[in-house]
Amino acid sequence: MSSIHIEAKVGDVAETILLPGDPLRAKHVAETLLEDAFCFNKVRNMFGYTGFYKGKRVSIQGSGMGMGSTAIYVNELINTYKVKNLIRVGTCGAIQEKLNVGQVILAMSASGDSGANMTHFGGLHYAATADFDLLQRAYQKALELKINTLQGSIFSTNTFYDDDPKRWDIWEQHGILGVEMETQILFTLSKRLGAKALSILTVSDNIRTGASASSKDREQSYMDMMKIALELA
Repeated sequence: MSSIHIEAKVGDVAETILLPGDPLRAKHVAETLLEDAFCFNKVRNMFGYTGFYKGKRVSIQGSGMGMGSTAIYVNELINTYKVKNLIRVGTCGAIQEKLNVGQVILAMSASGDSGANMTHFGGLHYAATADFDLLQRAYQKALELKINTLQGSIFSTNTFYDDDPKRWDIWEQHGILGVEMETQILFTLSKRLGAKALSILTVSDNIRTGASASSKDREQSYMDMMKIALELA
C-alpha cells in the first residue's frame, strides 16, 4: 500500500523523518550522512530516503515549498506511514537585526498567514507550537555538539515576494526571529493527527540588514542543523 504522493510501501519509512523543503537536500543528506540508505520515493522528483544514522533508523523526505505542499506530505506520512516524529530542517530569513547568517534556530512556535489554518479553526487564531520533548532534546543535543542555537518564535508565510517594506515591522516588534514557509502547518497538522513535530532552521539571510550567506557558509551551517536533527532519531 502507498499514498497518492509517496510510492513507499508501509514499513519503508522510519518513525522519525526529517523534512527539508528541497528534495535534492534530502538526496545529499542521504548520500553523505546516512548508512545503507535506499530511496523510497521519486514521485514528482520529491525524493525520500530511509537509512541509518549511528545505528538508528531514520528517514528524510523533501516536502516542497510552502504550506500547501508541506501539508500533503505531513498528512500522508502520518496517516499512511504512521510516522511519529516530523522534523523540518530548512532555512529562514531573519527579521531581527541582531541575528547573524548561519544562526541555528529551534522554533518554539509559528505564527503565520495560512489560509488552511483559518479554515480549520473557523477564522480564529491557533497557536501552533513545537512538541516540547523534541524541542528539549534538540536543545540538549546542540549543547553536546557545541552548536549554538537560539530558541524562539518564527513566522510562516505563503507569500515569498511582497512589495510592502513595512510588512515585518509588527512581527519584529513582537519578537519573531525569522520568516519561512512551512512550519505553521507542520505544527498544526502534527498536533491534529497525533504526531510530534519540531522545526530546526538556519538563517540564510537577514531581511533587515541585507546580509546573506555564501554557498560555503550555507553548507556548513546547514550541516550543523542536520546533525542536531539526526541525533533525535
